[in-house]
Amino acid sequence: MINHRVFEQTALPHMILLHNYAFQLTRDSDNAKDLLQETYLKAFRFWSNFENGTNIKAWLYCIMKNSYINLYRKEIKEPKKEEYQDHHLPYNTTQETLFGKEHLTKKKYNEIFDDEITRSIESLKDPFRDILILSDVDGLTYKEIAKMAHCPIGTVRSRLYRGRSLLRKKLANYAKKNGYVPRESA
Repeated sequence: MINHRVFEQTALPHMILLHNYAFQLTRDSDNAKDLLQETYLKAFRFWSNFENGTNIKAWLYCIMKNSYINLYRKEIKEPKKEEYQDHHLPYNTTQETLFGKEHLTKKKYNEIFDDEITRSIESLKDPFRDILILSDVDGLTYKEIAKMAHCPIGTVRSRLYRGRSLLRKKLANYAKKNGYVPRESA
């Protein structure tokens, strides 16, 4: 039998980080919320498979990544659907969360960074962008990222180094313009 309190105390504090990652994967707020819900539903359903004392963040990230891959594959196989937004009735929803109102004010990374930084991050290729975000934005360790990405720690370090180097090049003019690095005197 699942202990609801233990699940809430262990898994739910990572919801904001997971939402940011879901947004990175889907690039859409509504799809990110759906993916987050799917992740927590699966985590709750398979809570008995989680080993106490192991890394809960990596386990949740792994569930999310696999759920995203499965949804993506399913979406590719289905024919395109048209949305009939003009034909549905409006409805009101209330935003409630188990965390309370203070968590509703947390911002996604793309609302924290300047547009140019966000565009530069999003322009990186997936392996570099994903690992860069997991490390530098979400604060995961190399070991957590390696477990989640199903690759060796050396690969994580290499991709992180290359991702940071590419991002540094893309943002060189931005850094100079905004005074993060001194301008070269002519």
